[in-house]
Amino acid sequence: MTPITEVEGRRLALSNLEKVLYPASGFTKGEVLHYYATIADTVLPHLRDRPMSFLRYPDGPDGQVFFVKNVPPGTPEWVTTAQVPRSEGPARMVLVQDLPSLMWAANLVTEFHTPQWRIGTPGVADRLVFDLDPGPPATVVDCCRVALWLRERLAQDGVEAFAKTSGSKGLHLLAAVRPTSSERTSEYAKGLAVEAERAMPRLVLHRMARSLRPGKVFVDWSQNAARKTTAAPYTLRARAEPMVSAPVTWEEVEGCRVPERLEFRAADIGPRVQDFGDLLAPLLDAGSARPLP
Repeated sequence: MTPITEVEGRRLALSNLEKVLYPASGFTKGEVLHYYATIADTVLPHLRDRPMSFLRYPDGPDGQVFFVKNVPPGTPEWVTTAQVPRSEGPARMVLVQDLPSLMWAANLVTEFHTPQWRIGTPGVADRLVFDLDPGPPATVVDCCRVALWLRERLAQDGVEAFAKTSGSKGLHLLAAVRPTSSERTSEYAKGLAVEAERAMPRLVLHRMARSLRPGKVFVDWSQNAARKTTAAPYTLRARAEPMVSAPVTWEEVEGCRVPERLEFRAADIGPRVQDFGDLLAPLLDAGSARPLP
């Protein structure tokens, strides 16, 4: 029997709660659901009104991992969906607008990925993003150096940057911007990535070429494109451990000397939110958005 749970008046079938999804730590599907239930108030504002791409891993990170952009079969009728323009024609996608929808989506066992625009204005970005991806032997410690340079450079243009771990090996930089076409934000982000490479040629790369990656930090500016998505704040990742894409303070970025300092698991997030609140809350305040130069 699949237990039926009621969440804010919606009936939800939550399945396989005992199933171990993270073998390295024995973390179960029930614990995944508990994680999202406890941080729902913090995560939902970052998901709301953004069409959701799901990176599903129903049998854990060692099983099949696959991307789902269209509304999954069996989606309850009360989950909000919306039509989204795509190069291959319009498609319907899920919007995670409330707690029942979040718990339904978490039950699919998924990473949450969102674009830099909201549903009412597709292709008009309100976020700027840089994904700093280290090529071994480079680590997140090297990403921190690049992040600090980008933070300074953005500040010169009046743009305030915020950082979160990718939940994998790297770091994400986010900034709230006044509504700007995705083409324009991509162009601006690419310009800064090129500048960063000029300033730190031995450390930074702005092109994706795999052959150039070892020992360098790839500053991926391409996730600003309208069709691209980025792992959402607070999402669990399909890793060996229940790692989270966790917001971090600039003091933590400056003080990072070993990668472990910026590794956060599901159990770390509740206490961090209690201590710091939502470090990315300014991204949700339209008043703090800045125009791109």
